[in-house]
Amino acid sequence: MSVVKLIIWGIPLLSIAWWIWADRRLGKMSLRRGWRATLAGAMLLLLAGFTWVILARHDVVTIPIPKIIYSLVLLWGLIFLPFLGIPSMLSWALWSIFWRFFSRKTEFIKFPESAGEKKWTRRKWLGTTLSVLPVLGTYGATAFSLPMVSRFRIREMTVSLKDLPPELDGMSIAHITDTHVGKFTRGKVLDAIVAATNRLQVDLVLFTGDLIDNSIGDLPEAVRMLQRFQAKSGVFVVEGNHDLFDDPVEFERGLRAGGINLLRNEIAQVKVRGALLEILGIVWNRTEKAMARDVDTVAAFRSPDAFPILLAHHPHAFDRAAEHGIPLTLAGHTHGGQLMLTNHVGPGPSMFRYWSGLYQKSGLAMIVGNGTGNWFPVRVNAPAEIIYLTLRCG
Repeated sequence: MSVVKLIIWGIPLLSIAWWIWADRRLGKMSLRRGWRATLAGAMLLLLAGFTWVILARHDVVTIPIPKIIYSLVLLWGLIFLPFLGIPSMLSWALWSIFWRFFSRKTEFIKFPESAGEKKWTRRKWLGTTLSVLPVLGTYGATAFSLPMVSRFRIREMTVSLKDLPPELDGMSIAHITDTHVGKFTRGKVLDAIVAATNRLQVDLVLFTGDLIDNSIGDLPEAVRMLQRFQAKSGVFVVEGNHDLFDDPVEFERGLRAGGINLLRNEIAQVKVRGALLEILGIVWNRTEKAMARDVDTVAAFRSPDAFPILLAHHPHAFDRAAEHGIPLTLAGHTHGGQLMLTNHVGPGPSMFRYWSGLYQKSGLAMIVGNGTGNWFPVRVNAPAEIIYLTLRCG
């Protein structure tokens, strides 16, 4: 059994185990049945939502899943259950075992109220809160997250490049990445992304992967978004890992049939402000060795008379691009770290050498976009964005 399947089956089983534990804790605190019934309702909704998502992924159910259900399932299964629910349950179990074996004062872990006592003591408040905190956190975070999934910013950046031709001084790019068209990014959100991009009146729109979230059924809507982008010299796209989850062959076919400039270890030449520009695009690769090999492939196709820009989904392609002297690389994939404690502390720097914004080495530059859409409902210190990039002669 794969790791993914273990996680998928582990979430409902661990959820039920935690529910039984929390219900018993509430029962020992002599709470009214309404409290336990509320917990039961909340857990049944989470389990039903999880079942709905799984059945939809296997095309057993075709009814669209509301954003609120997706948010509840993701936040519970990926955040609050593993990082709060299970640790609290295990900690309580270990603490109980410790006191039963190493202390005669087992009454220490019992609540002093009698079965008929209705007074809310500090201990009862604390015990109740700790018992239901994972569920409260899940529902509270969902309410907080729903408005967030439709928000993005325009992040203006100006980068000086020493080898930029004088004709391209002031050239503008809309860097868009990780829209994840699907459960959270669709409909009016896509309309807003298109409208905001077109208002910038850029020379190029460059898209660095994860166009769709996971279902190939969302590709037509994603292609329509790309077709509506307006750029003076064109729109160019590379693939990301999410684009290939469902049907890689159909993903490529759908983009090319829609007239989209998809680059898969390919180069596209385009005139921008009278100067020759080359857009180098590589396919998605998980390993840096394969990534470097693909950068080598497209670098070998370069024309000495053209200014190159590399598009890669994974930002670690920058290292090999710098070895080839490619002056500008654009990438995505990291979501800016998604849940960052500060601008420099969080999943971003712990997982990637480059995770958000501008990076430079030896006069060469790379820009990593935070992503314009969402596959996960909550962002902290990593806002969704369209990067409005202006190039200047260095």
